[in-house]
Amino acid sequence: MPLDAITINALGNELRPAVAGARIDKVQQPGRDTVILSLRGPAGNCKLLIAAGTGAARVHLSTESYENPQQPPMFCMLLRKHLVGARVVDITQENMERMLAFELDAFDEMGVPCKKRLVVELMGRNANIILTEGDGHIIDCLRRVDGDMSRIRQVQPGLLYRLPPPQDRPSFFAVSKTERAVLWENAEGEKLADKWLLDSFSGLSPLVARELCFRATGEVSKPIALFAPSERERFASEIDALLTHVAEGSYEPTMLTKDGEPSDYSFMHIGQYENAMQTERFNTFSALLESFYTKREKQELMRRKSQALFKSVRSAHERELRKLAARRDELEKSGERELNRKRGDLVTANLYRIQKGDRAVEVDDYFEEGCPKLTIKLDPLKSPQQNAAAFYKEYNKAKTAETYLYGLIEKGEREEAYLASVMDEIERTESERELVEIRRELEDTGFLKVPRDRKREKVKETAPLRFISSTGMEIQVGRNNAQNDKLTTKTARRTDLWFHAQKIHGSHVVVSANDGIPDEQTVFEAATLAAYYSQGRKGGKVAVDYTQIRNVKKPSGAMPGFVNYTDYKTVIVDADEALVNRLQA
Repeated sequence: MPLDAITINALGNELRPAVAGARIDKVQQPGRDTVILSLRGPAGNCKLLIAAGTGAARVHLSTESYENPQQPPMFCMLLRKHLVGARVVDITQENMERMLAFELDAFDEMGVPCKKRLVVELMGRNANIILTEGDGHIIDCLRRVDGDMSRIRQVQPGLLYRLPPPQDRPSFFAVSKTERAVLWENAEGEKLADKWLLDSFSGLSPLVARELCFRATGEVSKPIALFAPSERERFASEIDALLTHVAEGSYEPTMLTKDGEPSDYSFMHIGQYENAMQTERFNTFSALLESFYTKREKQELMRRKSQALFKSVRSAHERELRKLAARRDELEKSGERELNRKRGDLVTANLYRIQKGDRAVEVDDYFEEGCPKLTIKLDPLKSPQQNAAAFYKEYNKAKTAETYLYGLIEKGEREEAYLASVMDEIERTESERELVEIRRELEDTGFLKVPRDRKREKVKETAPLRFISSTGMEIQVGRNNAQNDKLTTKTARRTDLWFHAQKIHGSHVVVSANDGIPDEQTVFEAATLAAYYSQGRKGGKVAVDYTQIRNVKKPSGAMPGFVNYTDYKTVIVDADEALVNRLQA
């Protein structure tokens, strides 16, 4: 859901003590619609995320790390020029609108102190980030709006900033109790109560309107004419209570989840869904918004960036599957070679009965008990001896093909499994650098061609993911097949403990034992990491094998990430994401 006016008010109240007085040290723009301000101030260092994407506009403190493009966007360069070194004085919300304005003490190009203002409009498709001078003139904005796009309000550099045009409804927070009572009395009886709230006032979301109706009547949407006198009183009381909570700044950051997935959120407890959804309470709105949006957005961003690479690997995988199917079919046909040898023997034994031009011969099959009759088709253009030789030739050809086919099928199975593991890795990538490493690995193994117009630059390798168990032991997780190889065969010590999801693709997980024996809790947590970073992440219970590194061997010529292991134990665990987040170093 988009942020409503009350949630934005709560956000402003929450952010004000955290950022007031802080100086802007750094400005980043990791995405087209996302700006991050690194702040240093009395309340400590923090990162402020400002997003103006459709359906995801928001402002909150963030602890996530983001990759920046190699070339900063022009808007980012402009913000750096004007904002780096500026101090945040205050955060304001005009007329309870869906916007926040950051009042700044900054410096102009000559180093003279001046006022600036960073306005963040959080209005769905019209969300925008606008930088203005102290007198209100626009310096620049994320999305410029000219006269062709809107005749009512233009947002362009040099123009005077104006607030969005007011709605044709009074603000929910500006109407007095008496005025509201008059509107309620004059409301049409057939109108639904939640729809009446939305049509009569601005500043409320459909979710909140339904919740007020539910608290008063037990129904999320009820015609006004069917309200009992007691329900009318409760409805008015719920509205008064909401206004009191807003005036006092008494909020409950609440997320609604369905089957474990975020569905909606609010500034108040939501009871209208009863058992159909679960509610999760957060300590801050920043934590709520980061949990609701950030992970989903990063996954979507990586999905877009990895789409071309994934498509190439999927095509190679499908091609390998087709080749494997053809070779297996050919191998099955080669199983008829013994029948060809038998035909050759029987034709040779009956040469005296065959004349050139015969299309078939009926012989006694002395290879079978009782010597049943067997009809053998012949080539009428060949002599009897040539027909026998043709059967022997087919026999020898099939025998030779079978020898090669076993090797080709074995190689194809290895390559198919490798490509399947790469597709799994691509779906789990968390950064663009990981995609670059996977692409280089595919080029090294010959599955992708190196573009002629691209220089082979040395890429700085990412380090394995690092976790610390509850008892203080280090756990490392490989990000891709090449990293799995290095972690298992070069980095890990012989006495370290090695984990891998059983019979499915996944990361190599290594517990640095330091010649000791990892405790049961560390074993459980490492197994959980192996389950989470595998194909079984969303499949419930996962079997995870573990053994010492000394029992893990990489066969000669094996594909990246492929190993054999012995003397292992197995543990059954869940891919617990909450535990994984807690263990992150």
